[in-house]
Amino acid sequence: MNIVQRFKKFLGWRSTPKPHITLNDEYYSHLAPFRLPFILTVLVMLIGSIGYMVIDNFTLMDAIYQTGITFTTVGFGEIQPISDAGRIFTITLIIFGFVVFSIAIGIIAEVVKKGEFQKTAKERKMLYEIARLKQHFVVCYHNEFTIQVTKQLRANHIPFVVVDPREDMEEIAKKYHYPYFVSAHPHTEAGILKSHLSSAKGVITLADNVADNIATIASARLYETEIGRTRKYLIIANAKSNEDDQKLLKLGANKVVTATKLMAQRINAMAARPDMENLLQEFLYKKDTPLDMEEARVSKTSWLTLKKIKAAHFRDIANVTVVGIRQKDGKFLPMPKGDTIIMPESKLLLIGTGEGIRKAKKIIRKKEKPEELKYV
Repeated sequence: MNIVQRFKKFLGWRSTPKPHITLNDEYYSHLAPFRLPFILTVLVMLIGSIGYMVIDNFTLMDAIYQTGITFTTVGFGEIQPISDAGRIFTITLIIFGFVVFSIAIGIIAEVVKKGEFQKTAKERKMLYEIARLKQHFVVCYHNEFTIQVTKQLRANHIPFVVVDPREDMEEIAKKYHYPYFVSAHPHTEAGILKSHLSSAKGVITLADNVADNIATIASARLYETEIGRTRKYLIIANAKSNEDDQKLLKLGANKVVTATKLMAQRINAMAARPDMENLLQEFLYKKDTPLDMEEARVSKTSWLTLKKIKAAHFRDIANVTVVGIRQKDGKFLPMPKGDTIIMPESKLLLIGTGEGIRKAKKIIRKKEKPEELKYV
C-alpha cells in the first residue's frame, strides 16, 4: 500500500465505484467525427502564428493572439501595423477559418441529429449511478407485475434497477417512475454487468413466459459462482402454473409466486378473517410502520444454539416476541414457549418494531453470550 492509499484510508476517503461496463469506447467513438475540425484548427493556428512571426516579425504571443482573432473573425482589427504581404496572409487565414468552422458546424449538426451521442451520454451517466447502489434488487422485464412490485419497493425505500430489452425504456421509466433502468436482456452479459448484479441483494424476474425466467435464474446463479459470491442471491420469480412453480424452484429460485394461487390465498384470508387481513396489510407488508415481522436464522456457531428461548430475553432487551420457529427440516412450530430449545440452523419468526428486530438479530449472531444479558 503506497502513501496515497494510506492517506486515503486514514481520511476514510472512498473512491467512486465504477460500472463494469463504462461505455467509454462507444462514448469516444461518437467524438471521432470531431477529430478532423480539431486537427484543422490546430494546423491553422500553428501556420497562422508562424506566418505572422516570419512576415511581420510578431512576438510569439502577439502572433498567437492575432491568429486567434483573425481565425475566429471577431473583428478586433490589427494589434500592430501589418504589411501588404501580411494582409494577404490574413485574408487567406480568414477564408481557411470560415471553411473549418463550416465543416465543424456540419459535423456537430449531423451528430446532434442522429442523437446517438446524447443517448450514450445518458446511458453512461445511468450506469455510474447504478454502480453506486448496494443491496439493490434487479427487477427483470417490464409488465403489469413490475409496475405493482416497483411501487411497493419505492414505498419501502428498497433500491432497484429495472432491466428490459425494449428500446423505449427511457420513456417507460419516466412514466412509471423507475429511478434506474437498463435496456438489455436480463440473462445476457450486458444485462448482468450493466445492472451491477455483483453488488445486488437479489433478482426479481417477472417475465411473461417461463423460458425467460429460466434463462434469468440460470444466468444469475452462474454469475454468482463465477464471481465467488459467498452470500447467495435472493431470487424471486413469477409463474403461471404449479408445474412452472416447481420447475423454477428446482432451477434455483428461492421463492416463486403464482398469481392465481396467491390471489386465492388472499381472498380466502379476507373471507375467513377480514380484520386480521387488514392488520397484516397495514403493519406487516409495509416498511417504517410500528410493527414488523421477520425471520432470523440461528447459525451453528450462535451462542443461542441449544439454549431455551427465554435465555435470549428478547422481550426485555429488544421488545421483540418469538411467534414461531421453523426447524431445519421445514417443520414449523407456532407460538413456542419460553422453555423451547432452539436447534442449530433453525429460523426464529420475530415480531416487533424494525429497530427491535435488528437488535434481536444482532444478539442472535453473536458467538458468545452478550454482556447486556448477563445482568437481565
